[in-house]
Amino acid sequence: MRIGIYPGSFDPVTLGHLDIITRATKLVDHLIIGVLKNSSKKSLFTADERVELLERVTNGLPNISIEAYDGLLVDFAKDRGASVIVRGLRAVTDFEYELQLAQTNHKLNPYVDTVFLTTSVDYAYLSSSIVREIASYGGNIGQFVPASIISTIYAKYNIYKF
Repeated sequence: MRIGIYPGSFDPVTLGHLDIITRATKLVDHLIIGVLKNSSKKSLFTADERVELLERVTNGLPNISIEAYDGLLVDFAKDRGASVIVRGLRAVTDFEYELQLAQTNHKLNPYVDTVFLTTSVDYAYLSSSIVREIASYGGNIGQFVPASIISTIYAKYNIYKF
């Protein structure tokens, strides 16, 4: 069974993330969405909250599981028996950094390869940080994130839209 991992902070999950998740499920038998616990990064949502948001928006997708992890991605992949890391590329500017990570990960664990999926044109500009910025000012995030999590995002900023 080919197991893949799609790692990220998902703070919050966007429609761009969901696009990559949906496409990645067709490439592997089982996809683990790895939610990074990064203590050096200030997140809007806790790791547990991000896992819950991902579970909410991926409900019904086959062959996935969602787990929070910390430490090296290659160690997480080894522990889960994964042979593929899935990464999304929004623009050419992402490529150099992602290539460096992929090569380093492969050096650390030669049994794990990285597969790059280019983001759909509809989401090439989209990032979690953009969503957070817009939401913090009460702007409309409905075109950027799944409808089922919009109110949860606004609530983090004490903004209640009806």
